[in-house]
Amino acid sequence: MRAVVRERYGDSSVLRVVRRADPPAPVRDQVLVEVGTAGVNMADWHLMTGLPSVARLVFGVRAPREHGLGRDLAGVVRAVGPEVASLRPGDAVLGTAPAAFAELALTRERALARIPEGVRPEHAAAVPTAGTTALHALRAARVGAGSRVLVLGAGGGVGSLAVRLAVLAGARVTAATSPGKAATVRALGPESVVDRSDRSAWGTGYDGVVVTGGLDPLRDLRRLLAPRGALALVGAEGGGDVLGGGTTRQLRAALLSPFVRQHLVGVVSRDDPAALARLRDLLADGSLVPAVERVLPLERAAEAVDHLASGAARGKVLLAVSSPAAGPSAGG
Repeated sequence: MRAVVRERYGDSSVLRVVRRADPPAPVRDQVLVEVGTAGVNMADWHLMTGLPSVARLVFGVRAPREHGLGRDLAGVVRAVGPEVASLRPGDAVLGTAPAAFAELALTRERALARIPEGVRPEHAAAVPTAGTTALHALRAARVGAGSRVLVLGAGGGVGSLAVRLAVLAGARVTAATSPGKAATVRALGPESVVDRSDRSAWGTGYDGVVVTGGLDPLRDLRRLLAPRGALALVGAEGGGDVLGGGTTRQLRAALLSPFVRQHLVGVVSRDDPAALARLRDLLADGSLVPAVERVLPLERAAEAVDHLASGAARGKVLLAVSSPAAGPSAGG
């Protein structure tokens, strides 16, 4: 099978598309998926570069232990382990898998959900990690019906989904993004769209603030909140190479939060079957349509990661991996 690999940490020049052995047959609760479309996330940039370097304690100190890359996918089930109960070969699925930038990916049943009939594969591939992270961030920011919410970095993958999900929750949303992304963000339904670079336009007194990227100081972000507002911090980009500016800010927020009236929380991406099911249902009824900027072929994975990391992407960037043969309908 074709797969994107990297054998050392570095910039996108370390990425190669090679022929690898197919994954082994699934055992226990494992599922083998033929990947049609893969989603690109900032987590892929972190794993490619090995930054912040503290993460290498988990993923390999001198070189990555797992050479594959990628996490989000939409595809078709090709085989299942004996303990899998909810999926069968031919089912169209979305979810996460280690090394998803490949024609075949092996993952666990709990990391997948069926794609509802009528949902486009690129929309399905856009939501597993970014959408789950956005839901977690909105929960941390205590977003609900009628609350005033500011999303900083509203034009990216997590930010655009956070805007739309907050709107669906009944919140009054102000979305801050660069002028070049304003039209994309405005289509998501926020109450207002403001310039991310103009702090005077952001406003204050918010019940919740969701920050996706950037290195705005914690003290400045707290000034945007109401006295008992909640701040959700997403992303570990920028700053030093050891911990990363975003990670350092999250640690400071965690240390400070118990001593102030405001709720300050760092949000880390993680699998969540309930959140994935919620995203699937919103895709099914058409209320959630992810902003997808571009879909590039697998051979251009390096370009896709670079474009996302540049901050220029308007919504999600995806990879077209293969065109799985049609199986039984997703709802059948």
